[in-house]
Amino acid sequence: MRALITGGKGFVGHWLAAHLKDQGDEVSVIDIETDVADGSAVRQVVGDAAPEAIYHLAAMTHVGESWENPTQVLRVNVLGTAEVLAAARTVAQPPTVLVVSSAEVYGVVSPEQLPLGEDAPTAPATPYAASKLAAEAVALQAWRGYGQPVIVVRPFNHIGPGQSPNFAVPALAKRIVEACRGGADSLRVGTLTTRRDFTDVRDVVEAYRLLIQKGVPGTTYNVCSGRDVAISEVADRLLALAHANLTLVRDPDLVRPVDVPVLRGAPDLLHDATGWEASIPLATTLADVLSSWETD
Repeated sequence: MRALITGGKGFVGHWLAAHLKDQGDEVSVIDIETDVADGSAVRQVVGDAAPEAIYHLAAMTHVGESWENPTQVLRVNVLGTAEVLAAARTVAQPPTVLVVSSAEVYGVVSPEQLPLGEDAPTAPATPYAASKLAAEAVALQAWRGYGQPVIVVRPFNHIGPGQSPNFAVPALAKRIVEACRGGADSLRVGTLTTRRDFTDVRDVVEAYRLLIQKGVPGTTYNVCSGRDVAISEVADRLLALAHANLTLVRDPDLVRPVDVPVLRGAPDLLHDATGWEASIPLATTLADVLSSWETD
């Protein structure tokens, strides 16, 4: 299968490209060298690649930074999605497009709503989440209006080696390693009470390819493990793996303006369509993340 990945040099794109190649796919990638909101540039790339599948990962993804530059987040995440879909429609045999949204679209939820199914109400609490929900609307309109084969995914938190320290788990791992090397006895942290549904990125990219093959166009799928874990537990596990005796000190500068207390998804729809389920244990993922910083 000929595949094009937007955002193909990023954290998830790197793992996705490797997985697709392992499966025998022919892979093209674009990243920051192509502005996905530039329609003519995107049409040129898509026309040259003539893909059978497009994995649209390109986006501004940092929730905290979205508060500082909401206009740019909307431009890249919403207009960029519209332009990628428009470019796909110019291909003689239109490719299936997998549009990557986010579980952040569910917003602040109550424990009674968990686990979250795809039919749960959406209530974005951040500019990033609002942009992703708008991108979903653009994607599903293309399916309804043009009959374009589009699939939307809502990944919950995914982690693994190579992820930017702008995100909570790799940031913790990096700071633990640095604290140990520097002989520190404490570690600055943000909010530890939040709970997230973590999945290894290597499992996530497998789900993406399976959905291109077996997913139903016009459908939205959660990609998640179905289990939630407190950030405090993640921190404790990383400290144990590093054999580090550090006191965790809450730093207000590391706390987001709005933080969703708990997210846990239901992966049933994805499992029913593809047979996928998360297979890499959190312990393995955390050990690999920590190791990547220790050898950096």
